Amino acid sequence: MTGVYERELRSVLAGERKGVVAITRSCTEVERARAMQVCQRPFLVVRAPGSGSEGTGDILALRGDMCMPIEVKSSKTDKIYLSGRTKDQYDALKSTGEKCGLQPLYAFRLKGVRGDSWRVMKVPVDGLTGKLRVLARSIPNVPLTRNGAPYLNWHEGMPLHRFLALISRSDGARKINTQLSASELTDQILESGRT
Repeated sequence: MTGVYERELRSVLAGERKGVVAITRSCTEVERARAMQVCQRPFLVVRAPGSGSEGTGDILALRGDMCMPIEVKSSKTDKIYLSGRTKDQYDALKSTGEKCGLQPLYAFRLKGVRGDSWRVMKVPVDGLTGKLRVLARSIPNVPLTRNGAPYLNWHEGMPLHRFLALISRSDGARKINTQLSASELTDQILESGRT
Protein backbone atom coordinates (compact mmCIF):
# COMPACT_ATOMS: atom_id res chain seq x y z
CA MET A 1 0.00 0.00 0.00
CA THR A 2 2.97 2.33 0.50
CA GLY A 3 3.35 2.38 -3.31
CA VAL A 4 0.14 4.44 -3.60
CA TYR A 5 1.44 7.01 -1.13
CA GLU A 6 4.88 6.97 -2.73
CA ARG A 7 3.28 7.93 -6.07
CA GLU A 8 1.20 10.60 -4.29
CA LEU A 9 4.32 12.18 -2.80
CA ARG A 10 6.26 11.91 -6.08
CA SER A 11 3.47 13.80 -7.85
CA VAL A 12 3.51 16.57 -5.23
CA LEU A 13 7.30 17.03 -5.19
CA ALA A 14 7.32 17.07 -9.00
CA GLY A 15 5.07 20.14 -8.77
CA GLU A 16 2.09 18.52 -10.50
CA ARG A 17 -0.85 20.78 -9.70
CA LYS A 18 -3.30 17.88 -9.74
CA GLY A 19 -1.24 16.04 -7.12
CA VAL A 20 -0.96 19.06 -4.83
CA VAL A 21 -4.71 19.73 -5.11
CA ALA A 22 -5.43 16.07 -4.23
CA ILE A 23 -3.43 16.11 -1.00
CA THR A 24 -4.68 19.54 0.11
CA ARG A 25 -8.38 18.97 -0.58
CA SER A 26 -9.30 19.07 3.12
CA CYS A 27 -6.62 21.62 4.12
CA THR A 28 -7.12 25.29 4.91
CA GLU A 29 -6.56 27.92 2.20
CA VAL A 30 -3.27 28.95 3.84
CA GLU A 31 -2.01 25.36 3.90
CA ARG A 32 -3.06 24.87 0.27
CA ALA A 33 -1.29 28.08 -0.81
CA ARG A 34 1.91 27.01 0.96
CA ALA A 35 1.82 23.57 -0.68
CA MET A 36 1.18 25.07 -4.13
CA GLN A 37 4.53 26.89 -3.98
CA VAL A 38 6.24 23.66 -5.06
CA CYS A 39 4.61 24.08 -8.49
CA GLN A 40 6.93 27.08 -9.04
CA ARG A 41 10.09 25.22 -7.97
CA PRO A 42 9.47 21.52 -8.71
CA PHE A 43 11.85 18.61 -8.28
CA LEU A 44 12.80 15.81 -10.61
CA VAL A 45 11.54 12.87 -8.57
CA VAL A 46 12.67 9.34 -9.33
CA ARG A 47 11.95 6.04 -7.69
CA ALA A 48 15.19 4.85 -6.17
CA PRO A 49 16.60 1.61 -7.58
CA GLY A 50 16.38 -1.10 -4.97
CA SER A 51 13.81 1.09 -3.25
CA GLY A 52 13.98 1.07 0.52
CA SER A 53 17.41 -0.54 0.86
CA GLU A 54 21.07 0.38 0.86
CA GLY A 55 20.42 3.94 2.03
CA THR A 56 18.68 5.16 -1.12
CA GLY A 57 15.23 5.64 0.38
CA ASP A 58 12.14 5.06 -1.74
CA ILE A 59 12.45 8.19 -3.88
CA LEU A 60 15.09 10.77 -4.75
CA ALA A 61 14.04 14.40 -5.08
CA LEU A 62 16.54 16.33 -7.21
CA ARG A 63 16.78 19.99 -8.11
CA GLY A 64 19.72 22.22 -9.00
CA ASP A 65 20.15 23.36 -5.41
CA MET A 66 19.41 20.14 -3.49
CA CYS A 67 19.03 16.37 -3.57
CA MET A 68 17.22 14.38 -0.89
CA PRO A 69 16.68 10.64 -0.50
CA ILE A 70 13.22 10.11 1.02
CA GLU A 71 11.89 7.00 2.75
CA VAL A 72 8.07 6.88 2.56
CA LYS A 73 6.07 5.27 5.36
CA SER A 74 2.33 5.03 5.97
CA SER A 75 0.29 3.74 8.89
CA LYS A 76 -3.11 3.83 10.57
CA THR A 77 -1.34 4.52 13.87
CA ASP A 78 0.62 7.67 14.67
CA LYS A 79 3.86 5.87 15.63
CA ILE A 80 6.08 3.47 13.73
CA TYR A 81 8.86 1.75 15.64
CA LEU A 82 11.94 0.91 13.60
CA SER A 83 13.41 -2.54 14.17
CA GLY A 84 15.00 -5.24 12.08
CA ARG A 85 14.88 -4.30 8.38
CA THR A 86 13.41 -0.82 9.01
CA LYS A 87 16.19 -0.03 11.53
CA ASP A 88 18.75 -1.23 8.97
CA GLN A 89 17.16 1.16 6.42
CA TYR A 90 17.49 4.03 8.91
CA ASP A 91 21.18 3.22 9.57
CA ALA A 92 21.87 2.96 5.82
CA LEU A 93 20.15 6.33 5.18
CA LYS A 94 22.28 7.94 7.89
CA SER A 95 25.46 6.40 6.49
CA THR A 96 24.65 7.45 2.91
CA GLY A 97 23.76 10.97 4.05
CA GLU A 98 27.09 11.40 5.81
CA LYS A 99 29.18 9.84 3.00
CA CYS A 100 27.48 11.80 0.21
CA GLY A 101 26.60 15.07 1.97
CA LEU A 102 22.83 14.52 1.56
CA GLN A 103 19.91 15.11 3.92
CA PRO A 104 17.84 11.89 4.14
CA LEU A 105 14.19 12.35 5.09
CA TYR A 106 11.22 10.30 6.21
CA ALA A 107 7.79 11.20 4.83
CA PHE A 108 5.11 9.69 7.09
CA ARG A 109 1.51 9.50 5.83
CA LEU A 110 -1.09 8.91 8.55
CA LYS A 111 -4.17 7.24 7.10
CA GLY A 112 -7.66 8.52 7.88
CA VAL A 113 -6.65 12.07 8.84
CA ARG A 114 -8.33 15.21 7.51
CA GLY A 115 -6.16 18.14 6.55
CA ASP A 116 -2.45 17.65 5.93
CA SER A 117 -1.91 13.93 6.53
CA TRP A 118 1.83 13.96 5.76
CA ARG A 119 4.70 14.71 8.14
CA VAL A 120 8.39 15.10 7.30
CA MET A 121 11.33 14.29 9.60
CA LYS A 122 15.04 14.24 8.96
CA VAL A 123 17.67 11.65 9.72
CA PRO A 124 20.33 13.66 11.58
CA VAL A 125 23.63 13.59 9.67
CA ASP A 126 26.95 15.35 10.12
CA GLY A 127 28.84 17.27 7.46
CA LEU A 128 26.04 19.00 5.55
CA THR A 129 26.96 22.17 3.69
CA GLY A 130 25.22 24.97 1.82
CA LYS A 131 21.47 25.02 1.41
CA LEU A 132 20.97 21.53 2.86
CA ARG A 133 22.67 22.61 6.08
CA VAL A 134 20.34 25.60 6.38
CA LEU A 135 17.30 23.45 5.51
CA ALA A 136 18.25 20.81 8.07
CA ARG A 137 18.02 23.35 10.91
CA SER A 138 14.28 23.78 10.28
CA ILE A 139 13.21 20.15 9.92
CA PRO A 140 12.64 18.09 13.09
CA ASN A 141 14.80 15.03 13.69
CA VAL A 142 13.39 11.53 13.73
CA PRO A 143 12.62 11.21 17.47
CA LEU A 144 14.26 8.70 19.78
CA THR A 145 12.67 6.36 22.33
CA ARG A 146 13.79 6.43 25.98
CA ASN A 147 16.31 3.75 25.01
CA GLY A 148 17.72 5.93 22.23
CA ALA A 149 16.19 3.96 19.33
CA PRO A 150 14.81 5.99 16.39
CA TYR A 151 11.07 5.80 15.68
CA LEU A 152 8.55 7.81 13.67
CA ASN A 153 6.05 9.92 15.57
CA TRP A 154 3.60 11.65 13.23
CA HIS A 155 2.88 14.37 15.79
CA GLU A 156 6.55 15.39 15.96
CA GLY A 157 7.06 15.78 12.20
CA MET A 158 6.81 18.91 10.07
CA PRO A 159 3.51 19.20 8.14
CA LEU A 160 4.10 18.66 4.43
CA HIS A 161 2.64 22.05 3.43
CA ARG A 162 5.22 23.80 5.64
CA PHE A 163 8.01 21.63 4.24
CA LEU A 164 6.94 22.44 0.66
CA ALA A 165 6.91 26.18 1.41
CA LEU A 166 10.35 25.87 3.01
CA ILE A 167 11.99 24.08 0.07
CA SER A 168 10.23 26.27 -2.50
CA ARG A 169 11.56 29.62 -1.31
CA SER A 170 13.39 31.56 -3.97
CA ASP A 171 16.52 33.18 -2.58
CA GLY A 172 16.96 35.21 -5.75
CA ALA A 173 13.51 36.78 -5.50
CA ARG A 174 13.95 37.50 -1.80
CA LYS A 175 17.29 39.22 -2.42
CA ILE A 176 15.81 41.40 -5.15
CA ASN A 177 12.91 42.41 -2.93
CA THR A 178 15.14 43.31 0.02
CA GLN A 179 17.81 45.14 -1.97
CA LEU A 180 15.70 47.20 -4.36
CA SER A 181 12.45 49.06 -4.17
CA ALA A 182 9.88 48.39 -6.89
CA SER A 183 10.68 51.67 -8.66
CA GLU A 184 14.43 50.96 -8.58
CA LEU A 185 13.82 47.48 -10.01
CA THR A 186 11.61 48.91 -12.78
CA ASP A 187 14.27 51.50 -13.60
CA GLN A 188 16.94 48.77 -13.83
CA ILE A 189 14.76 46.62 -16.12
CA LEU A 190 14.03 49.58 -18.40
CA GLU A 191 17.69 50.59 -18.43
CA SER A 192 18.84 47.07 -19.31
CA GLY A 193 16.36 47.03 -22.21
CA ARG A 194 17.93 50.15 -23.70
CA THR A 195 21.46 48.73 -23.88
